[in-house]
Amino acid sequence: MKIHRGRSRVRTVISCALALVCVVGIGYSGYKIIEWKIDSNKTIEQTEQIEKAADVKEVDDDEKTEKIPTNEKPNTPYWNYIKMRLIDVDFTELRKTNNEVSGWVQVKGTNINYPFVHTSNNKFYLDHSFDKSYSRAGWVFSDFRNHVDGTDRNLILYAHGRYDATMFGTLRNILTSGWLNNQDNFVVRTVNDSESALWQVFSVYKIQTTNDYIQTSFNNDDEFGRFAENLRNRSSHNFNTSVAKTDNILTLSTCYSSKERVVLHAKLIKRAPRGTTEE
Repeated sequence: MKIHRGRSRVRTVISCALALVCVVGIGYSGYKIIEWKIDSNKTIEQTEQIEKAADVKEVDDDEKTEKIPTNEKPNTPYWNYIKMRLIDVDFTELRKTNNEVSGWVQVKGTNINYPFVHTSNNKFYLDHSFDKSYSRAGWVFSDFRNHVDGTDRNLILYAHGRYDATMFGTLRNILTSGWLNNQDNFVVRTVNDSESALWQVFSVYKIQTTNDYIQTSFNNDDEFGRFAENLRNRSSHNFNTSVAKTDNILTLSTCYSSKERVVLHAKLIKRAPRGTTEE
C-alpha cells in the first residue's frame, strides 16, 4: 500500500510539473504575441505619420540627369526602365523625428516605400523604430560601412522580414511568380541628400545566412566585377540583363527564416542631382 501511495504521489508531482510547464509556456507565448502585436501597431502608426510628413513625388529628367553607360542589347527591358521617372522626397519634417534619416527606398511590387536611416553600427535599428524608441520590429537601415552619398559600389539596406507586411516583409514577393511575371517590378528607386536614383534588378534569391554578398569596399574594378557577376549568376531568375565592373549596385537583404535570407540586387542605371529635376 505504501508503495502504491508513493507512486501516486510521484505521478501527481509529475502531472503538476507538466501542467505548470504548459501554463508557463502558454503564458510566454501569449506575451510574445501581445508584444509582436504592439510592435506591429507601432510600426503601422509610424508609417502613417511618415506618409503625412514626407512628400514623395515623381520627377522628370532634365539636362543634368545622368544615364549610366550600358552594353545592354536592343529590345531588352533596360530600354523601358531608363524612361521611368525618378522620385524626390523632402526629408525636412522626417528629420525632426530622426536626424539619422539618410534616404528613401521604393520597390515596385512590394510595400517597401520607406525612409532609411544610417548610424554607426548594424545593431541599433534591429530593435529600435524610426523614432528611436525600442521596438523589435526595428526599421530600415543602411550598412554602417556605407557612405550613402551616391559613391558606394554596393549600397546595402537591411530590415526585418515582418509577417505583417511592414518593413521588408513583402520582399518575399520577389521570389513569387506573381512578382516575377511582371517586368514593371524590376526597378528600385532611391533618394538621398545628393541625388535621386533608379536601379534595375539583376538578381534575386533565397540563401543560407552568409556574409559574402554584403561586401562594401573593393580594391579595384576587377574585384568588384567578379563580385557582381557572382551575384548575377546566383539569381534564381534570369533578368536578361548584365552587370559591369564599373557599375554601382544596391542590395536589399532580409530574413526569410532563422537560417535563410531573401536578397535583391539592382544596378544603377540613372541618377540626377537633387534640386535639378522638374515635376
